[in-house]
Amino acid sequence: MTDALVLRYLRLGLRLGRHDESVVDAYFGPPGPAAEIAAEEPADPRELVDEADALLAELGDSWLRDQVAALRVFAGGLAGEQRSYADEVEGCYGVRPEHTDESVFAQAHKRLDDLLPGAGSLGERFDQWRSATVVPPELIERLTTAVIDEAREQTRALVDLPKGEGIELEFVRDVSWSGYNTYLGNMRGEVSVNVGQPLPAMDLLVTVLHETYPGHQAERSCHEHHLVRGRGLVEETLVLGPAPQSVISEGIGQLAPQLLLAGEGGVRFAEILQRAGIAIDLARELAIAEAREQCRWVDVNAALMLHEAGATVEEICAYVEHWAAVPPELAANLVRFVNDPSSRSYVLNYPAGLRLVAGYVAGDPAKFRRLLTEQLRIGDLI
Repeated sequence: MTDALVLRYLRLGLRLGRHDESVVDAYFGPPGPAAEIAAEEPADPRELVDEADALLAELGDSWLRDQVAALRVFAGGLAGEQRSYADEVEGCYGVRPEHTDESVFAQAHKRLDDLLPGAGSLGERFDQWRSATVVPPELIERLTTAVIDEAREQTRALVDLPKGEGIELEFVRDVSWSGYNTYLGNMRGEVSVNVGQPLPAMDLLVTVLHETYPGHQAERSCHEHHLVRGRGLVEETLVLGPAPQSVISEGIGQLAPQLLLAGEGGVRFAEILQRAGIAIDLARELAIAEAREQCRWVDVNAALMLHEAGATVEEICAYVEHWAAVPPELAANLVRFVNDPSSRSYVLNYPAGLRLVAGYVAGDPAKFRRLLTEQLRIGDLI
């Protein structure tokens, strides 16, 4: 791949980011293009469509072409092109959203019924279960740090983490997400943990492992070390939201907790909590998480119903509340997410990413290591 084509890709992604902040998740590449784009007026979306088309015409079948094709779809949306929701999602991520039969969710509900005995709806019983292990606010920072240290140590058995990699940790409020990793470059990431709402112990473990090790921090730092510095793939310095890159990234993040918690190392995380006075039944927590994972496809169904079947917001909220077994406020949050133009297509990445990545890894640590150290495409995982 010539440097000129890569530079055009970086500029295209950064220019689209001027229109929607969800486009660029991180950029740690050459400073010139970023300074240039920041200084100019936002480009007309139609011009960005033309830029993408011209770039696609010069690219052969490759990782970079997959990314540019996604940017072409996103730019077309900004320019007023009309696509079905399914076409939009497939165009951006390379995976087509399909309706999951409700029998799948019904089967998950049966498992949850056994795992969450008691009175009330499944959503109410799940909330009661979570509430029993809420981490006291004064312990969150200490426990988060301890979990990160243990996760980093266990991840070193899966992959050699780059020398000098690390994270900056912050605790935030008034956000809609539980955790976020803003990759800064130079092997560093800024991990934010939401402490503005009650944080059950299992949620703390899952969030931290997803965002740090062996999740996003391990992925990004290893990619910078192996792909950018090792192979000179400067295109990897632009981390995009609406692109196939995100499907694999979220799949890694979703699989990360399963890799560490379901193995022998899970006992060590439970001991960290135990020493702080928080006892969890890890085996049951993992069984509940596995059953609820099938319910993540409820989110995709909701998006399809909203954007293709003409269902109302009220109907979607009721659907999500029932089949995802969540309280009304969480159902409403999900519906807002899938109704927001900036995030409505992203919902597929979590269940589809996990399905692709878990199916590819299939319990083989060497394949997980490949995800962290090689430039893989959606087709490589199928």
